[in-house]
Amino acid sequence: MKIAIIGHKRIPSNEGGIEKGVEQHAVRMVKRGNDVTVYNRGGHNVFGKEFDGKKLKEYKGIKIITVPTVKGAACVPIYSFLATIHAAIVRYDCVSYRASGSCVMIPLAKLFGLRVVASLHGIDSQRDKWGGFASKYLEFGERMAAKKADVCLVLSKNMKQYIDTKYGVNSVLFANGVDRPQKKKPQLIKEKFSLDKDEYLLSLGRIVPEKGIHYLIEAFKNCKTSKKLVVAGGAEANKEYYDSLVKLADGDSRIIFTGYVYGDTISELYSNAYTFLLPSNLEGMANALLEAMSYGNCCLISDIPENTEVVGEYAEWFKKGDSKDLQMKLQYLLDNENVVNVLLEYK
Repeated sequence: MKIAIIGHKRIPSNEGGIEKGVEQHAVRMVKRGNDVTVYNRGGHNVFGKEFDGKKLKEYKGIKIITVPTVKGAACVPIYSFLATIHAAIVRYDCVSYRASGSCVMIPLAKLFGLRVVASLHGIDSQRDKWGGFASKYLEFGERMAAKKADVCLVLSKNMKQYIDTKYGVNSVLFANGVDRPQKKKPQLIKEKFSLDKDEYLLSLGRIVPEKGIHYLIEAFKNCKTSKKLVVAGGAEANKEYYDSLVKLADGDSRIIFTGYVYGDTISELYSNAYTFLLPSNLEGMANALLEAMSYGNCCLISDIPENTEVVGEYAEWFKKGDSKDLQMKLQYLLDNENVVNVLLEYK
């Protein structure tokens, strides 16, 4: 088949879960003999232009077309419109739209007679960083994915129930997955951050309000421990929120902000953490949680269905948004290494 993918930022990159998913899916589809083209978005890496890679035209057999766009709120509409027009000219057998922002263009693709698969990676209209027109725009994209696409894919049972009930459709549950990694000894993280095995708790991912890092910092500051809290991730587009977290952590030398991390540094952080923490208010299906589980980490998560569905009985939960409950569960794990070890036995 001749397949196009629209809706991610860029591949190859480590800018988010959607980008990881697009890369993994595209590589596998190429290996199965398909002709795959991805439409990369123009512009800089969200973590800073110093992390920009070369603008490739091909990667692991995947064809890459970079679509010029603008900064700000108009970025996604312009990018997805231009990519859809180009896809209509090329005449692919199928166009895969990722995330609700790009799914706004599904009616245009259908007008040109294209077959469409829509993948919703979360209820984007409910994310803390959006409001007003942006939320309405994303909700419209969500509706188009559900009602107009030939197939609508969702990441979790909770999200399937939401989409199916709200729009009267039968979406397809298509969960994220990760490859089992090789663990690494602490070398880079020793040099960069003075971290050794089991000396720290890890939060890794996008630093945005719905990830609940502010609850985590509030809870950790009141915990009695010599272990450190490592908050790994860049400021992304929400520098104001990132700066507020740094200010909140001020005065507690145990809290370390690493900034954007990639490659072996990420592997070492997962491999040597005492506990992995995901205090999010909203998820689709968190790649970071899947990765932490794949490394055999003991995980402490918020009790939203998208998280609990992933971990089953092999993690500790706390009440979403409740920093006091989070503090209590953190202290429990810090004081009971045997419990942490029991949660790791599944591997």
